[in-house]
Amino acid sequence: MKNGIDHSNISPYRLELLPPVPAFHRRARIGKSLDEGQLVYYGPSPGYYGIGEVKQVVGHFVAVDFRGTGQFGVHEDVMENQYLIPIPQSTMSLL
Repeated sequence: MKNGIDHSNISPYRLELLPPVPAFHRRARIGKSLDEGQLVYYGPSPGYYGIGEVKQVVGHFVAVDFRGTGQFGVHEDVMENQYLIPIPQSTMSLL
């Protein structure tokens, strides 16, 4: 901890480049297919979980390995697919 800030959970990625997408937004709900191995982020607040890899998809639920890249230091979690946004290839090189 330096200057009262815990730097252990600072992401090596530029998560501020990922636009927040609320779970109720059309982009989060319509026309989205998530596959194993795909890179995703938590839409409502990208910095919370960071960037993760889809490990398994079961119905509307997705198991994601975030590897502790976000502010909360979460490694693995399962959530509904409406909370996850695929990362476009064009954005990957910027992160």
